[in-house]
Amino acid sequence: MINRLLATILSAALLTPAGAGAVETSLQLQIGGETGDFERRTVLYDCSEGEPFAAIYIDAAPNFLALVPIAGEPELRIFAAVESASGARYAAGPFIWSTEGPEASLFDTTLGDDAPAILTCSEMNNTP
Repeated sequence: MINRLLATILSAALLTPAGAGAVETSLQLQIGGETGDFERRTVLYDCSEGEPFAAIYIDAAPNFLALVPIAGEPELRIFAAVESASGARYAAGPFIWSTEGPEASLFDTTLGDDAPAILTCSEMNNTP
């Protein structure tokens, strides 16, 4: 079996405090697969609060990831796909990023199962 390395490498910079200053480190994640099925999409969102932002989706079956900025967090969060009844659902720590069609919502699971979304967004469409 030949394991083909996907064309894109996911890179995320992490800042780790060290004494009086900060030391910058980086992380590279390489995802391999048997097929050439790979897609990387950037989607711009306009949300109920804050400035518009871009989320990056990486689809490399069986791995599906979303990189989403969270207000107040210093770095992008890397979300992994989890089971969903409809649309797509991704989890990272206490956060759930849920998408269905052009709509997306961010949930904080520490607020309870029935808590409303802490952020609701819609895809920005550049078509006139």
